[in-house]
Amino acid sequence: MPILSLTTPPTWTDERIELLRQHFEAGLSCREIAADIGVSRNAVIGKLSRLNLTRGRPAEERRHRDRNSASPRASRAVPRLQYEMLATIYGETGGPSIAEPIDEANRCSLLELAENRCRWPISTPGADDFCFCGNASPDGQPYCAGHSRLAYRPAARVMRG
Repeated sequence: MPILSLTTPPTWTDERIELLRQHFEAGLSCREIAADIGVSRNAVIGKLSRLNLTRGRPAEERRHRDRNSASPRASRAVPRLQYEMLATIYGETGGPSIAEPIDEANRCSLLELAENRCRWPISTPGADDFCFCGNASPDGQPYCAGHSRLAYRPAARVMRG
């Protein structure tokens, strides 16, 4: 009786690698390449990395990234709810509209946390006094208004001279 081999064929055949290179050079996205080749997007990203294939950034984008530690994509991507909360807290002037101290009366344990309670950790996890803020957090946000002022700070404007 012959022994059956349960090995799977290799994901990256010579033909797939050639297609990967052609699509990459044509400027297709990793998602588009993956759909055409028949592998996952992560497989494409990994193989491009192993082949040392990278897309160069325009010089202007590299200079911008060097001046600001945050990536250009991250500075553009602000979730809508976070933006609305920042607008409420900081208003149009850019300064905090609420500067009152954060209430400490509603502290709670992990088991007491509910959907609309602030999840800001107090103390060090594992310590006897570890807890969460527990104040009311608006519209499903993770933090109360006071802790949101600490967590979400508007990006400073870059002065160009």
